[in-house]
Amino acid sequence: MSVLVADAGLPRQGGADRQVVDVAVGVLIQADGQFLLTSRPCGKVYEGYWEFPGGKLELGESVEQALRRELQEEIGVTIGAVHPWKVEMVDYPHALVRLNFCKVFDWTGELQMHEGQSFAWQALPVTVQPVLPGTVPVLDWFAREREFSGATHAVV
Repeated sequence: MSVLVADAGLPRQGGADRQVVDVAVGVLIQADGQFLLTSRPCGKVYEGYWEFPGGKLELGESVEQALRRELQEEIGVTIGAVHPWKVEMVDYPHALVRLNFCKVFDWTGELQMHEGQSFAWQALPVTVQPVLPGTVPVLDWFAREREFSGATHAVV
């Protein structure tokens, strides 16, 4: 698996023996193909950058369990089926992160930004900026899927 290096000019915390942090990431997709991006809350690394919602796996949790918990805690929705999609390693200055991207097509509840973040339903090209480095590959995957399927706006 290749590793995306974010902010390559900055020093890395933890040196060569850094532990991988597993993160469950929800790619919520509406019927019209738009997908949900949320801004990183105040006080967090990359504050204000746009990303797909999710969070770290707790000890003993599966990706699906963590995603269900994180999306309930973070944005107030209960998700239906989880569709594991792709995994991307990102080497950020503050952490080495394994992003486990899962597509989610159905959920219940109204979006509630419990951490004071903003949200935006987006299509390609996205209109929110800046986008978190670990989010950029997903946008490329959407573009390839759209190109492959010949669809004009679908990202499923």
